Amino acid sequence: MLGVNPFMRTTMATLASHIPTHLPASPSDGIRTLARLGFAAKGMVYTVLGVLAVMAATGTEGGRTADKTQVLQTIQDMPMGRWLLGLVALGLAGYVLWRFVQAIRDTEGHGNSAKGMGKRLSYAASALGYGVLAYIAGKAAFENTSAGSGSGNSRQSFVATLLEQSYGQWLVGAIGLTVIGIGVYQLIRAYSGSFAKHVNSSQIPANQQRLVYRMGQLGYTARGIVWGILGYFLVQAAMQSNANAAQDTGGAFDLLASMGAGVLLVVALGLVAYGLYMFVRAKYPILRGV
Repeated sequence: MLGVNPFMRTTMATLASHIPTHLPASPSDGIRTLARLGFAAKGMVYTVLGVLAVMAATGTEGGRTADKTQVLQTIQDMPMGRWLLGLVALGLAGYVLWRFVQAIRDTEGHGNSAKGMGKRLSYAASALGYGVLAYIAGKAAFENTSAGSGSGNSRQSFVATLLEQSYGQWLVGAIGLTVIGIGVYQLIRAYSGSFAKHVNSSQIPANQQRLVYRMGQLGYTARGIVWGILGYFLVQAAMQSNANAAQDTGGAFDLLASMGAGVLLVVALGLVAYGLYMFVRAKYPILRGV
């Protein structure tokens, strides 16, 4: 079990600082409040995920390569863990709502072209993915069940079910290539500067905007690498017709570690940077259309 070191305590306090202290004045205010809490919860998940991997890379006791559901288990094991996990569940639910609002109301102005609809569908897909995570966190918090059990088995069971279907290998391979494409998109986003609109147009002090931009750049780079590896695992599962090859984030970290502790450390620090970047977005949100 991971001890609550000063860094983790600061992270917990940061999440708690985004809890609304008054009732929203309107539905739009409510959406904005939930979206901000959602960014904070997402920041919490990625920060803990990255910290665990940093600790594993440096040989620190308690470190491990984990996936997101195992991160929820780590949060659950902290002092007042069920209370904190409940906040994370609420925040993730808020993030799900915001993603659906982006998809349905087209808050980013992508339009109804094929490219625009593809982007809006990606928001909806993101909402579904985080919805599963919110459900796991909420169930663990309110029913006192384990948050991190069986995540890898569920993933591999799903892939196994797909592989049993006609053209199942092609389908899993297509999903793998799509996931790799998402990874490439994250890298493009990191170095094209397209995410800068979330920094430059906010109330972040001008002298801190460059630092926040670099945090986001490192974060998107790390996410791109991890997504690319996850897609590679799925392609391998398709080529081998072997669901066990479809590993999770923990497996991606293990692959990075096999290349050297330094490689894992760099990517892990990038995920910590992404988590901190999400906290900044929670504090200084740019939420169009609400």
